[in-house]
Amino acid sequence: MTATSYHASVKDVQARPSPALGPFARLEWFALLEGREAEPIHAVAQDASGAVILPLRRKGRRLESLLNWYAFTWRPLATAYASLDSLTIALARDLRRKASHIVLDRVPDEDGSARQLERAFRRAGWVVARETCDTNSFLAVEGRSYSEYLADRPGSLRTTLKRKAKKVDVAILTAFDSDAWGAYEAIYAESWKPEEGDPDMLRAFAEAEGTAGRIRLAIARHEGEPVAAQFWTVEGGTAYIHKLAYRESAKALSAGTTLTAALLERVIDGDGVTLVDFGTGDDPYKRDWMEQARPRYRLQCWRKGDPRNWPAIARSRLRALVSRGERG
Repeated sequence: MTATSYHASVKDVQARPSPALGPFARLEWFALLEGREAEPIHAVAQDASGAVILPLRRKGRRLESLLNWYAFTWRPLATAYASLDSLTIALARDLRRKASHIVLDRVPDEDGSARQLERAFRRAGWVVARETCDTNSFLAVEGRSYSEYLADRPGSLRTTLKRKAKKVDVAILTAFDSDAWGAYEAIYAESWKPEEGDPDMLRAFAEAEGTAGRIRLAIARHEGEPVAAQFWTVEGGTAYIHKLAYRESAKALSAGTTLTAALLERVIDGDGVTLVDFGTGDDPYKRDWMEQARPRYRLQCWRKGDPRNWPAIARSRLRALVSRGERG
């Protein structure tokens, strides 16, 4: 027998998911979002095999993925031996009582998450449209050393490193440090980046990653002055590039390039990662470092019995017909 339940806090969720697939698939991550994102709803389906959890939030009459702009991905959480398909179908069926429109964003599919969710919601009676919503740049190390990887980089990048690397001193920290984090925040404030979305949350996340031994926080200094900073984490054989910034006044030093190279050497040769994940966004500079890209998907799920959804369903079906016609 399957039981479903809904919780405003992960503290009330009794099931504990199996080891996470990265920093954005842990209950601790969603606990950080609570109080910062409107009306979190953790939807849970549980039976003798285990449990599936969909961390959601309410937005008007619809439910959507519980995430913010720091998250690379969103996916279902599950306990180790949970019957993923049947539990997700049961939860999707019960969710028809809670909303008439559900949007699941930034869902990966290299692990089958997008296809599994699409299949489950269709079988539960929803009309589902899957579309690409973003791009993830990544590097598959494939057994290379850092020097072998570097030899495959564009000549212009290697030339920049030869000319500029000695102009800055690099420190890579594997524990959270308040002074280093303060330097990162000061650099970010003077960078080309937009205003930080939630600096207190980011710091709390960095502190937790430091406590767990996953943080790689790097600072580049020129003549003793911090000029560039990057925040990475490492777990499960993957390095995640979360934040990077340099002072606009120090742009000519190419300190950010030097810092990225130093961190890549550390995670490839030191941590032995097999993958480097550069997050979302198809920024041109990422192509100098990363070698591949993969999509992130948005699933639009409509309850077909709600007349308010019919125009959106019709538009979605028309787009699908046009797309098939273009491919044909």
